Amino acid sequence: MAFTLHYASGSPYSWRVYLALEHKQADFSTRLISFDAGEHKTREFLAISPRHQVPVVTDDGFALYESSAIVEYVEERFPEGPPLFLKDARGRALVRQWVSEITSHVERPIETLVDEIFYQPDVAKRNRAAIGDARTALAVELEHFEGRLSAPWLLGQLSAADFTLYPFLAMFPRFELRERELGLGALIGPKVREFMRAVEALPYFDRTYPPHWRT
Repeated sequence: MAFTLHYASGSPYSWRVYLALEHKQADFSTRLISFDAGEHKTREFLAISPRHQVPVVTDDGFALYESSAIVEYVEERFPEGPPLFLKDARGRALVRQWVSEITSHVERPIETLVDEIFYQPDVAKRNRAAIGDARTALAVELEHFEGRLSAPWLLGQLSAADFTLYPFLAMFPRFELRERELGLGALIGPKVREFMRAVEALPYFDRTYPPHWRT
C-alpha cells in the first residue's frame, strides 16, 4: 500500500508534514480532506484519525496522526532523503527544542486568531481583547526569533524546525484579509522575512501551497 498524506488545505500542521515529505524526496500520494463536506467525520477517516484531525499519514496499514510525530516518522521512514534533523545528538535536540518553542508560543496565539477571525464571521462578536493579546504574543515571539535566526534558517541549515514555523507565519495575510487593521505583517523583521523567502524559494514549495489559497 502507498504512503499517503491525508491533509486539509490551509492547515499549518498539514503543510508542515507536506513540506517535510517533499524535502525528504519521499514517494507518497496525497488525499485532500474537505472539512466543509464532512469528510473528517466519516467512519473511514475516524478509523485512521480518532480525533477527526489532520494531518494523518497511512503507510502499508499503519496510520499515524499528530504532525510532530509524523515528521519524526518521516525522517526515519525515508532515511535516504535530505535530513530533517541535525546529525549529532545536540543538534537534533536543538531542532526539537525549536519545535517545542514554536508549538508553545506561536501555535497558541495563532489558534486564538483562527477561532476569532475564521470561525466567527460576525465581526461585532469577535473577542477584541483575545485578538489583541494574540497579536501582542506574536510580536514578542517574532522579536525573539529575529535575534536568534542563523540566516536564513533557524539553526543554520534547513530542518524540521523551519517547516514548523513557516506555515504559521504564512497565515498572517489570510488573517489580514478579514481584519485589515490587524497589522501582523508589520511584526515581521528583516531576518524573519528572509527566512520566509528562503522557504518560498524551495523547488518543491509550490507543490505544497494550499490549493484553496490560489483562488
